[in-house]
Amino acid sequence: MPNIVIFTAPSLPPEEAKEYLPDADIRPPAKRGDVTAAAAAGAEVIVIIDGVFFQNESVGHKEILAALRSGVKFFGSSSMGALRAAEMEPFGMVGVGKIFEAYKSGKIVADDEVGLLYDPESGMALSDPMVNMRASFARGVEEGFLTADEEAALLKTCKGIYYPDRTYRRVVKESPLDDEKKKALLSWLKTNAVDQKHEDAKACLSLVRETYA
Repeated sequence: MPNIVIFTAPSLPPEEAKEYLPDADIRPPAKRGDVTAAAAAGAEVIVIIDGVFFQNESVGHKEILAALRSGVKFFGSSSMGALRAAEMEPFGMVGVGKIFEAYKSGKIVADDEVGLLYDPESGMALSDPMVNMRASFARGVEEGFLTADEEAALLKTCKGIYYPDRTYRRVVKESPLDDEKKKALLSWLKTNAVDQKHEDAKACLSLVRETYA
C-alpha cells in the first residue's frame, strides 16, 4: 500500500475514513500549501475531500499540478476535492462522485455550492451545503413529494442565502411554499435528506482502496 494522505472532516469523519484505509494519514481540510507539504513529506497518493474556501487560502491549482508532475496520484470528491478534480482532470487528477460530475458537466459552477460552515475542532458541519440540498430536493421530486416548481423555488431561496447561513430549516422557512407544505417538508427531510458529500466521499475512498489494495 502506498503512502496515502487524505484531507477530510465535515464530509467524511476521519474515523470513518480510517475504516476504508486504516494506514492512511488523515488530515484536516486542505488549505494552500498543504498539498505541497504532503508531497514533500513523501505522499504517493493524495485524496482531497474537504478543503478550506474563504477563511484561508484554498488549495492552489499550481501546487496540485506540481505534485502531479512529480508522480503523486490525486483523487478528489465531495467538496473542494470535487471542484479541483473537475478543473485538474485534464492533468491527471481523478474525480469521483455526483458532485464532481456536476462540476465537470457545468451543471454547477460556483464554489459556494459546496461551501459550508464547520467547527475546526470537531470537524462537524454547522450549515448545510447547497449540493446536498439539490440532491434532497431532487429526491423529493422523484418521489412525488415536491413539484418541479417547488424544487426550483427552494433552490432559488437557498442561492439567496450566504453559504455559512444555509440550513434546511432556514431555506424552507424563507421559501414561498405554504405553511402546511413547509411543515411537511421539514418532517420529510428528517429521514429523506441526501448527504451527497458523504456518499461521494465513501465512493472515492472505495475506489482508492480497490486501486491500491
